[in-house]
Amino acid sequence: MVDPPQSTSGTTPPAFSWQGRRVFLTGHTGFKGGWLALWLAQLGATVRGYALDPPTQPSLFTVARVGEAVEDIRGDIRDSAALERAMQAFAPEVVFHLAAQPLVRASYQDPIGTFETNVIGTARVLDAVRRAPSVAAVVSVTTDKCYENKEWVWPYRESDPLGGYDPYSSSKACAEIVSAAFRQSYFPVEELGQPQGHGVALATARAGNVIGGGDWSADRLLPDLLRGFLSGQPVRIRHPHAIRPWQHVLEPLHGYILLAEKLLTPDRDQAARFATAYNFGPSSEDAQPVSWIAEQMATLWGEGASWQTDGSPSPHEAGHLRLDSSRARADLGWAPRLRLPDALELVVAWHRAFGSGQQMQALTLQQIRQYSAHISA
Repeated sequence: MVDPPQSTSGTTPPAFSWQGRRVFLTGHTGFKGGWLALWLAQLGATVRGYALDPPTQPSLFTVARVGEAVEDIRGDIRDSAALERAMQAFAPEVVFHLAAQPLVRASYQDPIGTFETNVIGTARVLDAVRRAPSVAAVVSVTTDKCYENKEWVWPYRESDPLGGYDPYSSSKACAEIVSAAFRQSYFPVEELGQPQGHGVALATARAGNVIGGGDWSADRLLPDLLRGFLSGQPVRIRHPHAIRPWQHVLEPLHGYILLAEKLLTPDRDQAARFATAYNFGPSSEDAQPVSWIAEQMATLWGEGASWQTDGSPSPHEAGHLRLDSSRARADLGWAPRLRLPDALELVVAWHRAFGSGQQMQALTLQQIRQYSAHISA
């Protein structure tokens, strides 16, 4: 476990500790959820995960043995009865909601399933929170694609209009609206901590394109590149000029953890300040085109790795997308710590280690510790 830093001043409030805190995490069998589950467990939290079976084979959940670090409950967030039983029986203090259908191209193939999971599923999670008196904080995770994309060069701020061209992006914009409706209707910030009021501080988190070890999803750039490199064939890239806010998965997860800590502040009037939406994106220098990522990854991998443009028709995807994370910097003290080349090196190192048969839970925890030390430094 990672020991929390201790205060050295009698006037400085003690550092936040996750030791023994009860965390309900939806989506722990997924890529981001698996990393977050291991990090929270390493910090000393008691974590109950609630999710469907891992979405890929192999998966981070299986190869990093995430189920050994958390209580593993399998269930669908659309099943309100099972979800509510799992949450109330555990009596969590904080809920991280990450369960989702996370892929743009998959949303074109199954739009109804995407909306059911990302919109109705989010509503069911928040409705379960409404009847769970132990919960004090909720971080509901959406995406940078929840904004109405105008294909402009300026980064999007939390106050910009929500929207979505494709079913996935639209469903995540809807999830933001659902979260805002629950906050206004059931968890209003002006009543937080009042004697006859509720005790829940609810925030949403919008992150950029995350990368990291253990992602084997279909139709994602880095997993596609790694699969192609291993096969020895040139990787076909759909949109080489599209610009995305790339960042290592630990960057936004650090933001989610900091946000939860603020929402759990004992002074509930103070906690109410953070019950809003937050962007977690990389520095402007790390918003790079797909072709740049492909070139860097091919160089890092070596062994003749290469890529080429795929000229076949494909569904619409945003061409330019960046995030303004000024609110997270000002309110949470969060900032990106890893430059993109360093993040890509971590991904390659992780998958090289997996290919050589190393113990991947140990390596994943090691990368978390290294990142945590980087934050402290």
